[in-house]
Amino acid sequence: MANLSHETDRAVSDARRLVADNRAGGRHRVAGKSIGKGSAELKLKSLLKRVRNIVIAVVTIWIGAGIAGAMFSGIGFWGVMGVIVATCLAVALFSSFPKVKVPKRAELTLGNPQQMVARTELWLEAQRPALPPPAQTIVDQLGVQLDALGLQLRTLDGAHPAMAEVRELVGEYIPETIDNYRKIPAHLRGEQHAGKTADERLTESLSKLSGEVDRVTRRLAEGALDDLAIKSRYLEYRYGGADALEDMRSPDTGVPLPDFSAKQAKEQER
Repeated sequence: MANLSHETDRAVSDARRLVADNRAGGRHRVAGKSIGKGSAELKLKSLLKRVRNIVIAVVTIWIGAGIAGAMFSGIGFWGVMGVIVATCLAVALFSSFPKVKVPKRAELTLGNPQQMVARTELWLEAQRPALPPPAQTIVDQLGVQLDALGLQLRTLDGAHPAMAEVRELVGEYIPETIDNYRKIPAHLRGEQHAGKTADERLTESLSKLSGEVDRVTRRLAEGALDDLAIKSRYLEYRYGGADALEDMRSPDTGVPLPDFSAKQAKEQER
């Protein structure tokens, strides 16, 4: 739990640094770079499959050529050329197959939390080029935040009330907001309508959704943070002496004093 809490805090900090960088003029995002670890893992799995297929195909071709050469006392010049051409075709074919499939909206809420987060990140990456620059920045931020949220969801049961809220937020509200924007013709997105442009409304809505993802992540992490704080205070008491115990009793700590009576009784019995 302590490690999970640490990973969550680090991911949230990364998101804040990303926003600060972009507000300051920022760094250019590398084309094709994943917005989160979930989508990066899906791409890596696809790459490993392509490499595996290339190796299998090339080995099969060369073994087949070797068997043919043994049976017919060589395959000759044209046989060697045929092997080379077949090898090149196999590499060209399997280097782009299978491709990473962008999930459909209906698929975003399916599967376990890790699959849901990874699919959503991959879907957001596919939509990102069609969004205005401020919204693209928030999408990048959402990628980091979804990684942090995914870490917290690993500890939850599928029937936990928070799971339904997360699936609605991540699998419905975020993609629906972007889909509604993309339905507007490109030449109308910069025009004022009811006081704001479509670009401005999209950026504003995604900013609110980003804040909600952060809020849910922090709420889920509170239990782990409390457990870590109580454990830390106990270790200070156990190994820090009387001063640490007095410090634990201080009402300013904000951490409930754990019951060590049972532990002390066992130690006295020894």
